[in-house]
Amino acid sequence: MTENQKTKFSVSGDELVNAVKKLIHEGNIRRVRLLQGEKPLIDIPLTIGASAAVITVLAAPVLAAVAVIAALVSECTIEVEKVGDSKE
Repeated sequence: MTENQKTKFSVSGDELVNAVKKLIHEGNIRRVRLLQGEKPLIDIPLTIGASAAVITVLAAPVLAAVAVIAALVSECTIEVEKVGDSKE
């Protein structure tokens, strides 16, 4: 059984798109949520095991939405849900 791990960190609006791009290409990310305070702005589910080319194509509209959010907020929190190691 796998256990997912959640972490949160804050970024400024102009760093947001690059931070999300980096997370999408990491590969072991299950979900990325952008929050302003405790209010969710966008929830991005990611497919585990998809190839980098497929993820890049599918991420383009998501990154466009993130860019719009980045233009509107000065700072937000990124919550990342990573796939954990399997436990026996």
